[in-house]
Amino acid sequence: MSKRKSKESSGANGECISQVQKILRERFCHHCATGKLFGIEHQYRHLLELLKRTAVHGESNSALIIGPRGSGKTVLLNHVLKELTEMKQVRENLLEVRLNGNCQFLMKNRFLSGLLQTNDKVALKEITRQLHLENVVGDKVFGSFAENLAFLLEALRKGDRTSSCPVLFILDEFDLFVHHKNQTLLYNLFDISQSAQTPVTVIGLTCRQDILELLEKRVKSRFSHRQIYLMNSFDFKQYIRIFKEQLSLPAEFPDESFAQKWNNNVQHLSEDKTVKDVLQNLFHHTKDLRSLHLLLMLAVSKVTVHHPLITASDLHEASKQYRTDSKANIVHGLSVLEICLIIAMKHLNDVYEGEPFNFQMVYNEFQKFIQRKAHCMYNFEKPVVMKAFEHLVQLELVKPVERPSVRTQREYLLMRLLLDNSQIMDALQAYPNCPTDIKQWAASSLSWL
Repeated sequence: MSKRKSKESSGANGECISQVQKILRERFCHHCATGKLFGIEHQYRHLLELLKRTAVHGESNSALIIGPRGSGKTVLLNHVLKELTEMKQVRENLLEVRLNGNCQFLMKNRFLSGLLQTNDKVALKEITRQLHLENVVGDKVFGSFAENLAFLLEALRKGDRTSSCPVLFILDEFDLFVHHKNQTLLYNLFDISQSAQTPVTVIGLTCRQDILELLEKRVKSRFSHRQIYLMNSFDFKQYIRIFKEQLSLPAEFPDESFAQKWNNNVQHLSEDKTVKDVLQNLFHHTKDLRSLHLLLMLAVSKVTVHHPLITASDLHEASKQYRTDSKANIVHGLSVLEICLIIAMKHLNDVYEGEPFNFQMVYNEFQKFIQRKAHCMYNFEKPVVMKAFEHLVQLELVKPVERPSVRTQREYLLMRLLLDNSQIMDALQAYPNCPTDIKQWAASSLSWL
C-alpha cells in the first residue's frame, strides 16, 4: 500500500516539476509579459498611451524603442500589448504584423519557418500574408515590387478611420531594414502612418543609438521622431526583485501547496549570501536580463523529482557554466603539438604587438622551443606541423587576415590568433597532463629568440 502511495506521490511531483519547467522555460525564452517592469514605468505609460490612441481612437503614429540588448525592449512591448488585448474593443479590432530584420518573421509570437527576409519585396509579401489577404489575392502572382506595394496600400486604405481596422507594424532589429535598397519599405510604412485614411502605427526596436542618422532624408521626414529610450537604470536591489519575480510561480499554478513551497524557497535564495554573490558578479558584468534568464535556465535544468527545489549550489554551478569560455573548452581537446603552436603564436603576438603572422614564423618559433627543450617534445616533420596548424584554422582559433590568394603560398598566408593570453593560460591550467616545460614556456614573457 505504501509503495502505491509513494508511486502516486512521485507521479504528482513529476507533473509539478514538468509544469514548473514548462512555465519558467517559456518565460525565459519567449519574453513573456509576466511579472512587474522595473525602472521603465514611464516608458510603459508612454507606449501604452501611444498604442491606445491607434487601437481605440484610430490615430496613426510611429515610434522607435531604443536601448542596448537585453534592456527589455521586447518585454516592454509585450507588456503593453497584453494590457491592450485585454480590452475587448482592441482585441477584436487591432491587426498586428511583426517583421524581424534578422531573417525571420513573427506573427502572434509564432515563428514562420522557411521564410527569409532578404529584401523589401519578400517582406511586403509577408505583410500581405499576415494581414490574411490571401483570399483577395487569389491565384494572382505579383511580378514586381511595385505591384505588391500597390496592392498592400490599396488594401490598407479602404474605408475611413471609423471602418478601417487599425494596423500595428512591429519591426524588430529595425536598423537592419535601413540597409535595404533605397529604404523603400520604411519609406512607405512611415508614409502610410501619416495617411488620413488608415490608422497605422509603426514601432521599431533597435539597439543603435545613432539610428536616425542612418535614415534617408525622405524617410526621416515622414517619421514622427518619437523615441523611447531604455537604459537598464535599475540598481542591484531592484535586480534581486527581478530575480525573484522571474523565478516565482504564478498564483494560478495548479498545485497551490507546491507553488507556495517553491516561492518560499525563491525568497530564501534571494537572501542567501552565495546567491547574492553570484547575482552581484553577473550584475556588475552585464545588466542584460537575457543573461539572468540564461543563468536561471541553467539552474532550473537541475530540478528533478528527487531534487524539486533550486539550491544555492545549483545557482553557483550555473554561474560557473555560464562563465565557461567556449574557446577555452576547444583548447582542452587539442593535441600537445597544437597547444605548442598556439603558445608560439602567443609569443609572436607579444613580440610583434599583435601584428599578423604566418605559418613559417610559427614553425620557426616552435623549432626554437624544440631546440631548447628537446627532451620533453618530439620534433615533428614540417608537413605534420602544417596539418596541425590547418586544424586550428578549421576550429576557428586562427583566421586568415585576408581571403587566401592562389598566388600566396600556404606557409606565408598572414593569420591572426583568436585567443587572448588569459584564455590560453586558463585553458592550459585545465589541460590534462600538460608537460610542465610547455606551461613554463607559455608563462614566460619573452619569446625563445
